[in-house]
Amino acid sequence: MPAEWHKQSAVQLTWPHAGTDWRSTLNDVTRCYLEMARAIVEYERLIVVTPEPIHVRQLLGGVLPAKNLQHVSYCKAPTNDTWARDHGFITLLTPDGPHLLDFKFNGWGEKFPSKLDNCICRRMAEQHILKGHYERHLDFVLEGGSIESDGKGTILTTSHCLLAPHRNQPLTQAQIEARLLASLHAERILWLDHGYLAGDDTDSHIDTLARFCPDDTIAYVQSLDQSDEHYDELHRMEAQLQTFCTLEGKPYRLIPLPMAKAIFDKDGSRLPATYANFLIINGAVLMPTYGDPATDAKAEEQLRKAFPHRDIIGIDCRTLITQHGSLHCCTMQFPKENEE
Repeated sequence: MPAEWHKQSAVQLTWPHAGTDWRSTLNDVTRCYLEMARAIVEYERLIVVTPEPIHVRQLLGGVLPAKNLQHVSYCKAPTNDTWARDHGFITLLTPDGPHLLDFKFNGWGEKFPSKLDNCICRRMAEQHILKGHYERHLDFVLEGGSIESDGKGTILTTSHCLLAPHRNQPLTQAQIEARLLASLHAERILWLDHGYLAGDDTDSHIDTLARFCPDDTIAYVQSLDQSDEHYDELHRMEAQLQTFCTLEGKPYRLIPLPMAKAIFDKDGSRLPATYANFLIINGAVLMPTYGDPATDAKAEEQLRKAFPHRDIIGIDCRTLITQHGSLHCCTMQFPKENEE
């Protein structure tokens, strides 16, 4: 499984529409998706999954230069929601070309409707959106946001998510690990046992907490405020990260990201804002921002340490977190070998 910074062919966005949970904030979330699309097509191809390709093409035509519209492909498919990270293909690179792995998506442990989203990969395969050999893994629940790959045989994940109810019971942790190692052709799994975000529906996806970066680096969310509800768990997560070593036995370089300032919904529930939910693309990193200039700037400063030769582009994700996800959750990248 390639690292996210491996050269890419495209990024997938599954577009919001009135039939999703975004219907009450559709204008706001559409502006966010247009902002993501505008940034992505400056660097690589964009794949839009939508039941309304003509409508989305018109929206993009209003904000993209004509030359960039040529970098957008469409997959027509009915959808429940928009979280491409978790219903999209996971790509493996093999000697006989890329393999497109289609795992079961069940709405993060049967919390939300997912029947349509669980069919998106098959729709993409039928429409020949990507080059690659289709692999059916629909007997195993796995969301892309729950795993990180360093591209060298190590997978990073959280025990809270992969062992959560209604995923793959009655499999044990050892059985789940064996299945992951075999399916992803990985050498080992690093399990994080601590860390969470209030308001998170995913049962602690790794891409909200800790991320592999180039040169044996891990960027992770750090809490320095002992009065914050996350402090103890994130402190334990940080301590566990400090014990992890590369396959060569060297400690990882750790880059702490600031804890986002608390944001609450209209009912007073805290939303899962996190700077770890960034997207790496060709030549750039798209970074979520949350309307707090000081903390946004600190997060950018820290990410520049991990990605000194890439543009860092902020995307306002305050609308996205109202549905309990952020920028990385909305996207799925595909390596250059997937180019048709």
